[in-house]
Amino acid sequence: QVQLVESGGGLVQVGGSLRLSCAASGIIVSRNTMDWYHQAPGKQHELVARISSGGRTFYADSVNGRFTISRDNAENTVYLQMNSLKPEDTGVYYCHAAFDWGQGTQVTVSS
Repeated sequence: QVQLVESGGGLVQVGGSLRLSCAASGIIVSRNTMDWYHQAPGKQHELVARISSGGRTFYADSVNGRFTISRDNAENTVYLQMNSLKPEDTGVYYCHAAFDWGQGTQVTVSS
């Protein structure tokens, strides 16, 4: 059974930083494509960052240059470093792999 557990969300001011974590069990993150999705209030999920099994990364234009996805193979955890946060980054961030989703972690960026 795959479990993806996100943590690290919270309330931060504009321009601040947060690091989200996705601790995985039942799946080896280094052998799978791992994604972070963002769901803004009232909107659909949007892919913001992806890391492939080979380590290739992808970023949505809206976060490119501000967010960094990475993984720790020993900890079987995927991270999303979020810098220069903007109010539009507010929402729930979900970890995703194959057919599985985490429960999400709330990020609120206040101006």
